Amino acid sequence: MALLDLAARWGQARGRPILALGVDHRLHPDSARWTAFAARAARAAGVDWRPLAWTGDKPATGLPAAARAARHRLIADAARAAGARVVLFAHTADDAAETDWMRAGGAAIGRLRPWSPSPAWPEGRGLMLLRPLLDIDRAALRALLRARGLDWLEDPANADPRFARARARAALADGAPPPPPETVAAPPDCEGLQADWTGAVRLPRGAPGAVLAAALLGAAGGHVPPRGARLAALRARLARGGPVRATLAGARVVAGPDGARLSREPGRTGLPDLALRADAPMVWDGRFELVAPGPGWRVAPVAGRAAALEAADRRLLGTLPAEVRPGLPVLIRDSAPRPVLAWRAAPVRALAPGRLAAALGRVAREADLDVPPDGETPPSALF
Repeated sequence: MALLDLAARWGQARGRPILALGVDHRLHPDSARWTAFAARAARAAGVDWRPLAWTGDKPATGLPAAARAARHRLIADAARAAGARVVLFAHTADDAAETDWMRAGGAAIGRLRPWSPSPAWPEGRGLMLLRPLLDIDRAALRALLRARGLDWLEDPANADPRFARARARAALADGAPPPPPETVAAPPDCEGLQADWTGAVRLPRGAPGAVLAAALLGAAGGHVPPRGARLAALRARLARGGPVRATLAGARVVAGPDGARLSREPGRTGLPDLALRADAPMVWDGRFELVAPGPGWRVAPVAGRAAALEAADRRLLGTLPAEVRPGLPVLIRDSAPRPVLAWRAAPVRALAPGRLAAALGRVAREADLDVPPDGETPPSALF
């Protein structure tokens, strides 16, 4: 509520439109009333409002994590539909302290950062999260609301000991010594890290663990980070030198003297076959965004189709590393005699370059989102 008030006034002073999003998780009998409260508050603040809802079955275990993932997906979809590229979240200094308490107890949750990419993938591609209140505590924000004559709601889940955050809040309120605040280091960078138009990622063998994890996700198009022990084992193999061939988190890793190359591992079930819409960009395999050249097209992997390609496409494939070729997209149409490499028939953009740029702190401000990263599209001479 405090962020809504502050953002609305900020937007009005600068001519920036603000859209307020409210997520009804459908987990509490009063959730519809809370949504109505939020709608009235947004309209009273003079901003646009859109309600969102997490529908469908809910998991019996891991509910907070599932709700968080669903919330980020819904918000990312709504933000992209509105043309927004930055989403404001109202996390406070108290939230950061609770997160530190939970992480000290072994909880596998992310550290709160003032500026970070959306964790939803691929829904959150090109979308950044900003937490402008992360240095302010709840007491100060409640004082602001009282001074402004504004009200707020208390979520009963915050006092439910079944949930780790509620236990953290209670422990800190009872005077439990908080763990030392975690230093939020600058996102790791890595000289020599490069993602290209094929979706492959190149990096030096001694890359830090955070860089290697980001590279694996970028190359594989996935959203589940590699497990710590397996990531550490792969990093150790790379650091020792010698040839490495491995798979992790959906990515294939091939390393030689000049560094490591990561590409998509097709896996046991292969890569998807997706019908494309002609009126909107679609994401294939979490790695490429395509716009169909017309109705009736679908996208599929090169694997099993290379021999049917035109000679020019086969020659181009021959210039690429063997492990990269099977995971590239081709476009297929029932009326067309042959599949074609997707870039030859449609606008295609590799998502790995932008994803890595955001994950590694190369997107430092909103204006950076206007600059396409190197490698997103191929050199025009290739197609």
